[in-house]
Amino acid sequence: MSLNDPLADALSHIKNTERVGKMECEIKPASKLIGNMLGVMQEGGYIEEFEFVEDGKAGVFKVKLRGKINNCNAIKPRFYVRAKEYEKWEKRFLPARKFGLLIVTTSKGVMTHEKAIEAGVGGQLLAFVY
Repeated sequence: MSLNDPLADALSHIKNTERVGKMECEIKPASKLIGNMLGVMQEGGYIEEFEFVEDGKAGVFKVKLRGKINNCNAIKPRFYVRAKEYEKWEKRFLPARKFGLLIVTTSKGVMTHEKAIEAGVGGQLLAFVY
């Protein structure tokens, strides 16, 4: 099976696992971007923990979920957002103000939109979680 967008596949796998009611899932193939995104989700309290396991190919992330994710999805195309425009995109993708996360890749790494506003940096929107 070929994957066109591993990030979107990982997020849909997490969402489907949450909806079924399971508390663990495996995400493959693993990548640095997916690992950074999982770290941001862990800081936001949406996943409990994750670990990288080498399988001889690209590797696997084993993720323990908390049951707090209502929806998560990749944002396509990856829109570039300036530091002052995050509120517009927050209204578009999140159900309410200060509820959920926009995950952004910036020149300073992968972070939430709130940290990007504090740092005053723009970036590309990767995903949303709430």
